Amino acid sequence: MIAALLLSFGVIFVAELGDKSQLMAMTYALRYRWWVVLLAITVATTAVHAVSVFFGHFLGMSIPTDLLSILAGLAMIVFGLWTIRGDSLDDDESQRATRVGASVFLAVMSSFFLAELGDKTMLATITLATDNDWLGIWIGSTLGMVAADALAIAVGALLGKHLPERTIAAGAAVLFFAFGVWLLIEGLTGASTVTVIATLSATVAIVGIGVAYIFRILRAPVSPSAPSMPADR
Repeated sequence: MIAALLLSFGVIFVAELGDKSQLMAMTYALRYRWWVVLLAITVATTAVHAVSVFFGHFLGMSIPTDLLSILAGLAMIVFGLWTIRGDSLDDDESQRATRVGASVFLAVMSSFFLAELGDKTMLATITLATDNDWLGIWIGSTLGMVAADALAIAVGALLGKHLPERTIAAGAAVLFFAFGVWLLIEGLTGASTVTVIATLSATVAIVGIGVAYIFRILRAPVSPSAPSMPADR
């Protein structure tokens, strides 16, 4: 078990360096509290690698990833629009500000879960689990990915303390959109015409609704008593 743990830790840690997941972790840390981001990534990684080990060790097979990449790409676009929207709260919303942490946790966890399904680190975990101790592979791969992403979170948290809020929001939104396009391209490569049309239609609908909502928020009169909440950092 120890050998499998060390093997999977090293393989996944190295594979994660410079990966989109590490960049995503840094982007989230620019906007939100580092411990919320790290906890969400840990939960998502544990779940994804449990799935990987199950398929690799017990079933000896992989799973189709095109649809998962498309869903993850759409999720990234939604999160980019959410970032542009900002976190200004009205009187009623400010009384529920403590819920922001929970919503961020769920958003980060779900987006990481979707983004990692079908990623090279998941495929590497499946491969390692076919011929090694499944528990060691599960623990080692999870720790390896969390360790790599923790480095990115530290960088993001450090940058977040020295950059203006608007710069952080704009940069984060751009990165989220880039991740979304990246994942959509991965999912649509070799896809059928019906899948491409359906995905493009869903993307246009999401962007249209998001932009319309943002403009409505920006054009709404601002109450003098409405406090402005910074990002959940």
